[in-house]
Amino acid sequence: MPKSDLPFGSEFSPNQIDLPAVLKLIVQYSGNKNSFEKAVKETFFKDNKTSERNKQKLAMNLRLSLKAYQIIDDDMRFTDFGELLDQLRDSGKKLYAELAKHILLNLHGLTLVQCVQDMEASGEKVNLVKLRAWLQERGIHFPRGGKHPSMMRLWLEKAGVFAKRWRVNEAKLTELAGIASEELDALAQLTPEQKAFVKALVNQGEQASYFSNDIERLAAAAYGVKFNEKMLPKTVLYPLRDAGYITLKRGSKAPGRGAKPFLVYPAKKLRREVILPVLKQLEAQVHSDLRPLLRKPLSEILDELNDKNTHIRGLALEALAFKLMRIIDLDYVATRLRGAMTGGAEVDLIFESDRLVFSRWQIQCKNTSSVRLDDVAKEVGLTHILKSNVIVMVSTGEIGPAAREYANKIMADTNLAVIMIDRTDIESIVKNPSFIIHALNREAKWAMLLKKLELQAKR
Repeated sequence: MPKSDLPFGSEFSPNQIDLPAVLKLIVQYSGNKNSFEKAVKETFFKDNKTSERNKQKLAMNLRLSLKAYQIIDDDMRFTDFGELLDQLRDSGKKLYAELAKHILLNLHGLTLVQCVQDMEASGEKVNLVKLRAWLQERGIHFPRGGKHPSMMRLWLEKAGVFAKRWRVNEAKLTELAGIASEELDALAQLTPEQKAFVKALVNQGEQASYFSNDIERLAAAAYGVKFNEKMLPKTVLYPLRDAGYITLKRGSKAPGRGAKPFLVYPAKKLRREVILPVLKQLEAQVHSDLRPLLRKPLSEILDELNDKNTHIRGLALEALAFKLMRIIDLDYVATRLRGAMTGGAEVDLIFESDRLVFSRWQIQCKNTSSVRLDDVAKEVGLTHILKSNVIVMVSTGEIGPAAREYANKIMADTNLAVIMIDRTDIESIVKNPSFIIHALNREAKWAMLLKKLELQAKR
């Protein structure tokens, strides 16, 4: 694991230094680390009530932070981005806006902002300890006790992205990043094939039309993604068109031959300087599709369980299951897992735990009137592939008697545990979310009883 996915920022803070003055010192002492650090110490840390050795360390920290923020290189010279900042040295707000844009697009700043928004939406108070855990869940690490996010926040606040402390100014975020939060959500939900296709398309660099099969081949070669050519329109082209990223024109059909490939036109919002760093940032996150479930409040989920739209009810049930697994402190692994490894079957949620012993939980949500034997049997079959120890069936309806009988036999004959959460349980959870603990204890005792009876029968 790297020391930090967020840039080191000690002493690089608008509360400690003046950025235009620092840029001027870089010009003056370009290529000379020792002279630069000495000048920094005399300019910014001379009056600090600490030893000369510590003052020198503060100056060195600032130099290392400038490197981490990609303003200078190892040789104490401007990077291309540093040159751009120096050109804006006397431009006031433009200088800080350019730095904020760089932080957002190139230094995981968007991930930080999204994480803060998700925490606030879920009612979680933002502090460095909790923020570290939430970022870690996305695969973004910074050292325990590190102030990396705080330094980033101060510079983003200087540009207006944070209005006060951790409160996000959505309009300023969109202005500087060049992309709105809803677009970030949409990009996060793209499949690997769709993301690869978009990247290959914007890499062409021109707002022109391209044959879909040419872009598909480029994407496959550049990003190692395998496409199903026959299913390309359904799995890639139509979803990207419906999301507003491309427009399509059907090729003509030659006599005795199949239809020509689609002509693909990139939409105006597919700007290379924004889309590529945003997708890179999303792909660096372990689970970029996690966000809608993380930030949805429990009250909203419960309301949607009664929605007339079956699709909304299904998503709400999935979100509820997600929240319940987090209540018992399981670690999220995947959502809507489908592919060759599952034989095309879909598993709604996968969680894991490494407390005392390792366990893997697969969760299937059924927005139907009854859970049948076949539903449980399918999940049992998937445990051999996924190496799961626990199956959780969450249903807005009833658990059918045949399904329960089959689950009982499975628990008696194997080391699997099959947990049933039905409509009655959900109604109790609506009144008191901690009821999930009672339900799980009930199911665990039942599984233990079944296995105990089986042992006695064999004596």
